[in-house]
Amino acid sequence: MLKFIHLTDTHLVTPGQALYGTDPKWRLQRALAAINERHGDSRFMVVTGDLAHWGEPAAYAALSECLGQLRMPVHLLIGNHDERNAFRTAFASTPVDSGGFVQYAFDADGIRHIMLDSNEPGVSWGVFCERRATWLADELARSAPSPVHLFIHHPPCSVGIPSMDRIALLEPGALREAVGPHRERIRHLFFGHLHRPLAGSWMGIPLSTLRATNHQVALTLDDSPRILGSHEPAQFCVVLANHESTIVHLHDFEDASPRFEM
Repeated sequence: MLKFIHLTDTHLVTPGQALYGTDPKWRLQRALAAINERHGDSRFMVVTGDLAHWGEPAAYAALSECLGQLRMPVHLLIGNHDERNAFRTAFASTPVDSGGFVQYAFDADGIRHIMLDSNEPGVSWGVFCERRATWLADELARSAPSPVHLFIHHPPCSVGIPSMDRIALLEPGALREAVGPHRERIRHLFFGHLHRPLAGSWMGIPLSTLRATNHQVALTLDDSPRILGSHEPAQFCVVLANHESTIVHLHDFEDASPRFEM
């Protein structure tokens, strides 16, 4: 089976600074060390956006330094906290589409993996415009009939956390139209942004996300205008896939509870 890692929302800042009382770089380094130690045989890792918290060049330089310790290729996409130009300067080898959006695709074990860009400067919610959707529709048509994994930062649907639903992908119509004719081929949609473990489906497409590496969003289902944070354990996902299934293991990698035979 194809094995890869899904990580999200690293929120790096200028080294030496803290974010919500913790050091994002140190937290990321712990995650990467666990990946190397326990899952170094993974084919690649995908990070679904919010790589930096403020989008400053020093944060992307720190991210590049951290990722250099990983024993596998890394595929990056951007989120609402990222600054597209600063990211492209720091990670110039990351492909972009003809409009400059961080959108690209690659194959692994006969599965097409498609990275999407929902970043819109100046706003926290996601945007997926007609230009981005046209690129996706063309990519899906070119890659037929291969099975597909999609990756995006913002969730394309409400998840029942009102404070986060207000900054999701608010107008997913263009995305819906692009993926609609190919729903049966789309095996899974991976996203970030929520800082929470979650699984479900959208348009019949299975989807999932996970906790971030530095800080989390508390599970508050009331209609509070505030986004409440927490320091629940960080996670990464170990994904196992073939032409019949896509399995997502959410791993609390810092869990130190004793193991025992059952």
